[in-house]
Amino acid sequence: MTLSLTHVHDDRITVTHRATGTELFAYVYRPEAAWEAPKPYLHPIRTLGGGLVTDYRPNDHRWHKGLQLTASHLSGQNLWGGNTYVHGEGYVALPERIGSMAHVGFDEVSAGPDGVVIAERLTWHPYDGSLWAEEDRRIEVTAEEGGWTLTWSSAVTNRRAEPLRFGSPTTAGRPDAGYTGLFWRGPRAFRDGHAFTADGDSAERDLMGEQAPWLAYSGEHDGRDGHATVVFEHAPGNDHAGEKGTHPAHWFVRTDPFAAVAPSFAFHEELVLAPGEVLDRTYRVHVADGAWDCAAVTAHLERHPW
Repeated sequence: MTLSLTHVHDDRITVTHRATGTELFAYVYRPEAAWEAPKPYLHPIRTLGGGLVTDYRPNDHRWHKGLQLTASHLSGQNLWGGNTYVHGEGYVALPERIGSMAHVGFDEVSAGPDGVVIAERLTWHPYDGSLWAEEDRRIEVTAEEGGWTLTWSSAVTNRRAEPLRFGSPTTAGRPDAGYTGLFWRGPRAFRDGHAFTADGDSAERDLMGEQAPWLAYSGEHDGRDGHATVVFEHAPGNDHAGEKGTHPAHWFVRTDPFAAVAPSFAFHEELVLAPGEVLDRTYRVHVADGAWDCAAVTAHLERHPW
């Protein structure tokens, strides 16, 4: 068995690579500060060699926590955390708009020959605590020589009597700030790192808001020698057909003033989820030691097709 797990109930699940002894990540589901829109997250995330590739509560954005599924603008509520973007006013402290995503229970927590599975049920809530959505989340983890892969699937069902409107600061009027959905905050050392897709990289042009099947981010560690690369993929079936048509993913990506990546499902336009409708999203995150280039990413993904 390549991977093992430790479950501290009502707190976290830690996954360890047995051969190296490296704790690959902790999945923390214990709720934290209300102002930060409590929700489960993964941190710390490490490469097989032990290199850290996430940040936690950085002083510029305390609600950024490793890797998490979140929603910056949801029918007037903020399940992202921190101040809320209001067009014409900027970011405003509106605690009455801060919601949460709550752990309900696990359907499976297992480690076997094929890897680790974490299957969880969650509920989504606005500030008043009413039920807006139910989520079925499944995280699968596999490891191989040179790296490991996390597959994240979420099915979010609208439990309101009216549509849920997923948006972002860009849909609210702020250019190039279309962040929402699955979000990764890289460590401080990864500032000014190398972000790239199959069509180009951050040294050549701004990738913000672009579409591509995958996006990779490579950075150099502090405190130890070497680099790490994190590759984000969104599944071909992620394009959601709703009230306003399909919603292909657009990449939110920053290398300065900090490292961040999100395959946003509401970058330029709102995504409208009708009552009882399900929003299905699947992503893969590949974590590797070393500074991969486009050829290395392409070769890896060809060996691991959807």
